[in-house]
Amino acid sequence: MPEIDLESAAHEVVRLLDGVTEDRLDDPTPCADTPVAALLDHLMGLSLAFTWAARKTTPPGGGPGTTAAAQLDPQWRTLLPQRLDELVESWRDPKAWEGTTEAGGVTMPAGQMAVVALDELVLHGWDLARATGQPFTCSLADTAAVLEFTSAAARPEQAAQREGLFGPAVEVADDAPPFDRALGFAGRDPGWTPEAA
Repeated sequence: MPEIDLESAAHEVVRLLDGVTEDRLDDPTPCADTPVAALLDHLMGLSLAFTWAARKTTPPGGGPGTTAAAQLDPQWRTLLPQRLDELVESWRDPKAWEGTTEAGGVTMPAGQMAVVALDELVLHGWDLARATGQPFTCSLADTAAVLEFTSAAARPEQAAQREGLFGPAVEVADDAPPFDRALGFAGRDPGWTPEAA
């Protein structure tokens, strides 16, 4: 059985969708210059990209391109939960964990790619929750995996690989909760609010 299961993180994203009203789509998120609609479009694209990575299939037309609010599919409320379900199931196939795979133009061992997928779901789930004024829950296992990933990415020797993945690390107290520390390593202020944007 794979060490990482994406179900908890994916279901948390789906749970948040009911709290995303149409009047919030232009609101800011913790991701600079990324309104809620663009964040949803990114979630739509990454769910496909990481499903293809698990299946080791070539995406049609090269896969998701740039993320933009204007590109958000009008059927996102239906499509995103479906895509997230497919993502979860695709990584439950033992073959998904074999060899190397590719997503977003990056090739790496499949097990590492699963960690990246988890990191994307958790961090962007938190982004969506913060932007729309909703609580966010992350399991202990997912928190530990994301903290390990983001803390490794924050090391000085990883600066080149970090660029484009995370913004500059945000200082968070050493005794802060593990999830807050993971957010800081990922370039996010755990206290971010839309009013502060």
